[in-house]
Formats: sequence, C-alpha cells, structure tokens
Amino acid sequence: MKTLSPRLPRPRALLLSLALAGVPALAHTLKPVTRVEGITEYRLPNGLQVLLAPDASKPTTTVNVTYRVGSKHENYGETGMAHLLEHLIFKGSPRHPDPWAEFTKRGLAANGSTWFDRTNYFAAFAANEDNLKWYLQWQADAMVNSHIARRHLDTEMTVVRNEMEMGENDPGNITTQRTLATMYQWHNYGKDTIGARADVENVDIARLQAFYKAYYQPDNATLIVSGKFDADQVLDWVAQSFGKIPRPKRALTRLYTVDPVQDGERAVTVRRVGGSPMSLVAYHVPAGAHPDYAAVEALNLILSEAPGGRLHKRLVEESKLAASVGYFGLALAEPGFTMLTAELAPKAEQDALNRELQAVTEGFAERPVTEQELKRAQTRWLNRWEQLFTSPEQVGIQLSESIAQGDWRLFFLLRDRVKALTVDQVQRIATERFVPSNRTLAQYIPTEKPLRAPAPVFVDVAEQMKGFKPQLAANTVAAFDTSPANLDRSAQLGRLTNGMGLALLAKPTRGEAVQGVLSLRMGNADELRGQQSVAAMLGAMLKMGTATKTREQLRDALDAAKVELQVRASASSVWLSWATKREHSAQALALIAEMLRSPRLEAAALDEVRAQALSGLQAQKDAPEALAQRAAAAALDAFEPGDPRHERSFAEEEADVKAVTLDAVKAFHARFYGASQGQLALVGDFDAAALRAAAQSLLGDWSSSARYERLVSRHKDAAGQVQTLGTPDKQNAMMMGLQPLAFTDDHPDRAALLVANHILGGGGSSRLWTRIREKDGLSYTTGTGLNLNPEDPASVWVAYAIFAPQNRAKVEAALREEVARALKDGFSAKELDEAKQALVNERRLALAQDGTLATALVFNLRLNRKFARTQQLIDAIQGLSLEQVNAALRQNFRLDRFQLVFAGDFK
Repeated sequence: MKTLSPRLPRPRALLLSLALAGVPALAHTLKPVTRVEGITEYRLPNGLQVLLAPDASKPTTTVNVTYRVGSKHENYGETGMAHLLEHLIFKGSPRHPDPWAEFTKRGLAANGSTWFDRTNYFAAFAANEDNLKWYLQWQADAMVNSHIARRHLDTEMTVVRNEMEMGENDPGNITTQRTLATMYQWHNYGKDTIGARADVENVDIARLQAFYKAYYQPDNATLIVSGKFDADQVLDWVAQSFGKIPRPKRALTRLYTVDPVQDGERAVTVRRVGGSPMSLVAYHVPAGAHPDYAAVEALNLILSEAPGGRLHKRLVEESKLAASVGYFGLALAEPGFTMLTAELAPKAEQDALNRELQAVTEGFAERPVTEQELKRAQTRWLNRWEQLFTSPEQVGIQLSESIAQGDWRLFFLLRDRVKALTVDQVQRIATERFVPSNRTLAQYIPTEKPLRAPAPVFVDVAEQMKGFKPQLAANTVAAFDTSPANLDRSAQLGRLTNGMGLALLAKPTRGEAVQGVLSLRMGNADELRGQQSVAAMLGAMLKMGTATKTREQLRDALDAAKVELQVRASASSVWLSWATKREHSAQALALIAEMLRSPRLEAAALDEVRAQALSGLQAQKDAPEALAQRAAAAALDAFEPGDPRHERSFAEEEADVKAVTLDAVKAFHARFYGASQGQLALVGDFDAAALRAAAQSLLGDWSSSARYERLVSRHKDAAGQVQTLGTPDKQNAMMMGLQPLAFTDDHPDRAALLVANHILGGGGSSRLWTRIREKDGLSYTTGTGLNLNPEDPASVWVAYAIFAPQNRAKVEAALREEVARALKDGFSAKELDEAKQALVNERRLALAQDGTLATALVFNLRLNRKFARTQQLIDAIQGLSLEQVNAALRQNFRLDRFQLVFAGDFK
C-alpha cells in the first residue's frame, strides 16, 4: 500500500510556500475539543484535526498524518490514483526537493500507505525537537505544495508497475482481489487499492492534480503525534506550519453507493502457476462503526484461531484437509467484508476442503456459540488491543483506521463493544451473516430457499458516539534514559546455578509492559547431524500443549497471562520472545519454562506441523525471492549434507521434513534441551528480585545431557559467479547477491564499512536507491546490507533488487555502473555527513525499543559484551574521515566475488 498527493500548479504552490515562510511564528491559542484516555483532540480554524498522545516512557516520537481519501473515492478511470499520489508526494516540493534523502539523514523510519478509506504518512524517530519540527513542516508543505508532475510520474511508473507485479506473484493476494471483485457489484471496495493497470498506466496528470487539490487539504486530514514530546511546543509548531494553510472553499462530494443485499452464492476461480492451493469463504458484514461489528471480530477468532478455533479443529486437526486456517477482516467506513481462509494440506482434496469450510463457517445454527468460545475470543482480542495501545509507535498508526471510519474514538468504542459482547448477540450475527446467499466461494451451489442477510446501512457515527463513555487515561510514565552508559548501569546481570545467563532491566513502561527473550543453545556438530528438521519441528510444537496442559488449556493460560509469544528454532538453538504485563510477568515465565521443559509432543501436533512445513516449501519452490536467496546461500555453503550448518535444497528439506518421527522429536528434546547454555533477558516494569527468584526456581536446575560445542560458521572459498533461474508465469523477479567477508564484527574497519554500505545501498538516499529506483525507475526496492558475524570470520555483504523480468539487464548494468563509480571516485563529504547522522540516529532509536533491548541483552550475555560497545561504535562512526570510508569500500567490496543470482520469468 502506498500514498500520494496531487499538487497545486507549480507557480501557485511556490508562491504559497514563500508566502507562508514570511509569516512570523506565533504561540498557539488552541483549546482541547475532547480527551479520551490520554489522547487530546484539537481543531485548527482551517479544519485540521490534531490528536496528541504523549508518552514519555520511551524516547521516541511518531507522527502520522491521515487523509480521509482512499481507493473508494476514485471515479471511473481513476483506480490506483490514491496510491499513485502516495508515490509522488515523496518526490518532494520546491521547498523540499528530496524528502527520502532527508528522512535517511535524520534517521526517520518513514513511509506511507493507501487503503480503501484513507491514506496516511508516518515517521518514527528517536525523540528530537529538530526532527519533529522539520517533519511537521514537511507534512504541511507536502499537503499543498507537492510536485505532482508528469516528469515524476514517468520515472515512478515502472516502480509502481513493479509493485503491482509483486502482488501478481502472490496467489493469496490475487485470490483476495478476485474475491472482492466478485463480492461487490458497485461499491469501490471491490477494486484493489493498487488499481487497474490500464488506469495506472494511462492516468491523466491533470485529473491526478485535481484529485490531490480536492482531498489533500487540512479539513480532510488528521495529524497525530504520539510518544515523547512537549505538547505546547508541538501545538505552536502545528499552528505555525499547518495553521497558515487556508481552509479550502470547495465542498467534498458525499459518497452514497452501497451494494444491494447479495442474493445468492457467488464463485471465483484463480488459476496460476505455482503456490499452494487455498480456499476461502467471504461474507458481507456491517461497517466498523455499526454496533454489530464487534461480534464479527469475535466470530473471526472463534472460527480461525488455533488451537480452539472451529475451523482449525475441524480442518487442520481432525480431517487434516488444511495445513492452516486464518482470516482477513477489516473495520471499514462502509459495509465491509470478512474472509475465512484455508490452505490445502498435502494430498487432500480441495472439493472436500470447500465443503467442510462452508459447513463449519455456516454451522452456528446447529452448534451455537458457547460462553467459553466467546470468553476466549474476547480475551485474545483485548490482549492484542492492549499491546497496540501501550506502544507509542503503534497508537498513531492504528488511529488512522478509526479516523477513516468516521471518528478516532471508535478505536475505544470498539474495545468497549467487544468487552460487552454476549453469546446471544454473537450468535445472532453468525446466523444472519454466515449464510449461503451471503457467501462468495470458489464454486457455485444452487439454493432452493435463499436466506438473505440484513441490508447494508450507513451508520450515523455521531449517534453511535452519544452513549460512549471513555475510560480513565493511563497514568503518566516517567522518562527513562536509554543511553548505552545508563543501560549498562541499569541492567542487572548474573547467572543461575546451572550457568544460564540472566539480564534484568527494570524500567518504567506504558501499561506496565514487559518484554522477554530466552535463548537456548545446544549440542555439537556430530550429534546434531541430520537433525535440522527435527529441531525446527520440535520448536513449532512447543506451543501445542505441555505435559499438564492441553493445547487449548495452554493457549488459555497464555491469554490469561496476557502473553504474546513467538518461537524460532534451528538445529542448535531455540529462541522465544514474548510480551506481557507486570502483574503476569512471573506467571508468563513459568508458562514458558513449562513449555520448554515438558512439551506435550503428540502425533497429531507433529502431523500438523509437517503439513504446514511442506505447504510452505511448496509455496517457495517457484517464488523468485525464495529461489534467489537459497541459491546464493548454497553457493557459499561449506558443509556437507547432514551437517546442521548445511544449506539444504528444497528437495533435501522436503525429504527431511517427511522423515521426521515423533520418537525422533522426543529424543531430541530429552537429549539436547536444557538451560545451562542459555540466556534470559527481561526488560520493562517488573520486580527484579521476584523475577530473579522465579528464574532460578523454574530454570536454574535444568541442564542438557548432551555435550555442548558451538557450531563454527564459515564460507566456501568460491569464485564469484552470476546465476539465472527461471520462474515461469511470475511477473516479478529478484536479484540476490552475497559476497563473503573473512572477518568478524571486531574488524577495525567496522564503522567505516557500515558507513560505506549505507552510502552505497543502505538508505533512502543511497547510490543504488537513487539510481535504480528513483532515477531509472526499475525496481520497487533495491540496496545492500552488511551482516557482520560476531564470533567467526564469516561475515557477508548483501546486494538485492526486486524488478520486472524484462528489466534484468538494465538492473545488472546499473548495479555494476554505480559500484564502479563508487570504487573509482569515492563518496562525497555530504554523503559521509548524512550517513553518519543516519546511522547514529538508527542506533539510538533501536535502544529505545524494549524488545530490541531484550534481544541485545541476550547477545551481550552470550558474547560477554556491554552496551558501551554501541557507544564505541557511535563514537567511531562520528569520528570517521572520508578517506577511511572510501578506503574501506575499495579494500573490501568486490562485485566480482559476489554470488549473484537472478530469478524470474526471463522469456
């Protein structure tokens, strides 16, 4: 999804920007309109709505501008216009000619997105008054002065087509597009945001400029600032920048199109090369502001969520027709949709899957909703809502969706409605909406007596808000210094009696949030031979129950402890990361210890994990991205088949997955799992002494019986080469390149290499980005990356690009030309200064993320490092000379040493 914005004719835009620049800064006189749970609304005289959500607990600021315009506002011949504007607004204005370069220089994590009802632009950055003031000024300038010019449209067109082709490569994306087009006869929700290729390629620049001028105005926008900032200062800057934009005299056209009630089953079939078979059923549902919509949210979870979801139980566990199930539903401004999806399991029949998918989804008349099902769904939904609300970076982004529905307070009203749901209400919606005549499926089934769903209606949002009573705002959270020195002072480091490393960083957080990371390392090269898939499948089974808890009971216990958990496993390690709350932090740790020490490990769970793994492999086999990445890594593989470090082919991995037995999984757990070679880190609002005692009690006596010896990494000494792989019927292509570097991250040129990489291909103003994406318009995304190994001389330089297959030669030529120019002429002082600033800001922003801090603490424990090393790197970056950076690039970057792979349909 992307956002654009039309502009005023250039002379008028330039005059306006100059006029505004001459107006003296004035203190604001804005008064609050309303307050809800820590968020305050203001209105400028020109109509701009301003929402401030201060949170000093993290030294980051997020700014989001939401325009109430999306793909539904596009007329005949204009599909994709809102998305085109998203691209073009980043082309700048007379006053800001290169926004991306400024974002990169300032270390802003910035982007935009386009959706059905809205367009938004957002940026997150380490709290900094200069960056905040500049970004507000840019947003105000972009609102009325952006270049919406033919010259930019021409260069960006290939990039937009490239993005369109990326979507065309995804079978799930295409199936969803075709389903929506079948569901909606008249409403623009049936048209994908990316637009019709013919409309995008033939867009009339005058119509695009008119679209911009109509919708990119202060009375059609909401500015949201969240995180750490001075509210009065921000309001002053807002008044100075946005406040001088005049209120437009035009009146926006009222939209009134609503599809009639669907009057029978609809069907759509998509046939493409590659991918995994899937089915979905889709139903029309009320708008997000409608009182009934909360029940739709609950029903999505009751049906799809593992392990208790009805579809999961019936299709995945019992009948084994599906490898996985899920849902895709949105709270929209007008009557919307929800989709229930199922990925076909290997060897299963799709007709049988379709029948069962319909039967379960439309089976609520025979099997009414239970109190237990509703309670689980409410708990899970509300837990996720709380996770969003406690994140300053996410609050502003999420409010965009409620703004698009008609009122930002719907964000809270929907929460209250979910809390208040009753079984009778959810049952009524299920039997009204999940009926054959309201269904779209990949087949047609005649029905003698069609049952009609309720007619779609517009919602009077003001009427809905009359009874809304906001909850009390959360308490103000104290600021916390995330400098490396203070992190080292504040972190409590130690070991459990079995040798496990423990790091506790207690700090104030919004909502008393706690982030945890636990890493276990295990085994040795000899004993782990041939165990890659066994270890991976064991990791996937950890969340499927324990010795004393069924899968559902474990999921309920995690929900009760407000735990959101991710698990990753490799042949020699398992990695768990989670979020919870202060009051549940010890219970969360107890549940995670129970999962690790006594997993349930049942045959049915193994079968489910195997089906998902095989389905995922099938989907990757003809995907350009997966093929290119795997081929490049295989070219540097220094290990024989069976070695846990071996880069397996698709065939090898598929054979391994099929060969895994339950006895092998159990034996791996008994032999290798233990905490003596592990690290545990917790960051957030908690009682450190209590958690230290809990960790000792839960994990301090647990050790692996297997000898541990770290797996040493290395690369094969292979000559550089270029490979071309064919992926028929894929409209997008991938370039992936890897160059081995025989050193660790202690290399004396580390700082210089990071800066050189950033200038060459690491940022929004990098050489490759500017040439391949911006100037030539050949790629949706391109760049380089530097992965420095902390333990072994096996680092790697990465180069990549996504592009249309017919542009392969141009992409390769541009890459070689830009690399040759950089090696010959070196970089400029301006590039050096901007790269330094960007890299330093990136590291400071990373230190403000609690999840990142927990991960860093685990690595510090493992490598015996301190955060002072980060400060040393920052100091080294700031002290670099241009000669050092140019020398590091010339000495280490060798394009002729790259394993360069191109994958695509190169006819």
